[in-house]
Amino acid sequence: MARALAAACLLVCLAAPAAEGREPAGACPPNLANQLASTRNATQLITVAAARKATTTASLRLWRKSGACWIAVDGPWTAHVGRNGVSDDKREGDKTTPTGAYPFQRVMYGLGPNPSVGYAYHRIVCGDWWVEDSRSPFYNRFRHVRCGFKPPFRVTSEDMSRSPISYRHLAVIDYNTNPILPGRGSGIFLHVTTGRPTLGCISLPRGQLVATLRWLRPASAPLIVIGTQAEIRGF
Repeated sequence: MARALAAACLLVCLAAPAAEGREPAGACPPNLANQLASTRNATQLITVAAARKATTTASLRLWRKSGACWIAVDGPWTAHVGRNGVSDDKREGDKTTPTGAYPFQRVMYGLGPNPSVGYAYHRIVCGDWWVEDSRSPFYNRFRHVRCGFKPPFRVTSEDMSRSPISYRHLAVIDYNTNPILPGRGSGIFLHVTTGRPTLGCISLPRGQLVATLRWLRPASAPLIVIGTQAEIRGF
């Protein structure tokens, strides 16, 4: 009897380390974040779910990874998306927000002072542009031109310093960068709302936007996942 108990104890002890640190199958809450097809190596996540392709608002939520599961942090908040909704085939100037899963670039920007974000921060000044000219070698990149001078690329909007509300603070969504494809869209930001649909970005009220930017951490490899409620789980 003692020999049988000892054998059973040995089996339990050997099995325990293998199970340690793993969530039991089916233990994660059945929320949207836990249903996404892939979140890569992210431990911070933002989901932006629109009711339909043509809607101009979406439900935005923040999530954090806990073990193998995603846990809600904040939201849902109402975000504005493109004037023409969201698109699986984004094109320059079409006023849609691209669907898919994207990281954030390593620099945040703003006309206002750094609101204590965990990223490098560039204070926007006159002559700061995000290049929208698909023929330019600087397409879909930040570029500074001396204030008051004509840029060496075609412009369809004013420089970033002329958007004091929207660009008070912003994060750059890393869309169309690896590689940069001419005409597939540029300057997709998470920025402050004006209360209206965007030209292709995602916008939030200032307080919610600042809270989000402060929460994001480069070491957490955060992702933003954008899509309709019907398709977003496939990203």
